[in-house]
Amino acid sequence: MEPTQTPRFAFGPRNYRLMWLGLAVLAAGFITMTLDSADYGEGFLGITLGPILLAVGFIIEFWAIMAKPGGPTPVATDTVTRAETAPQPAAPVAPAPTAPTYKRP
Repeated sequence: MEPTQTPRFAFGPRNYRLMWLGLAVLAAGFITMTLDSADYGEGFLGITLGPILLAVGFIIEFWAIMAKPGGPTPVATDTVTRAETAPQPAAPVAPAPTAPTYKRP
């Protein structure tokens, strides 16, 4: 009988929460820029607050991708069980040579 392998994901739950937060901040930044009532969006919302929210959103997204996964640590699965593995004897260590093993011509 073959043991089932669980899939290993690159991101943990913390990463996905940060990604959703970053997407929400990005959406808030774009919406804030469209709410500006000045001509051509040249007011405070369109030129200052919206782009600041977008920069913060992209920083959060970058952090979400680069942060170590939170929660349980992903572990690679083996198909070998503990009963099948036997302790391996240590390999013999060769003594360090004290003199060169070659002769000059």
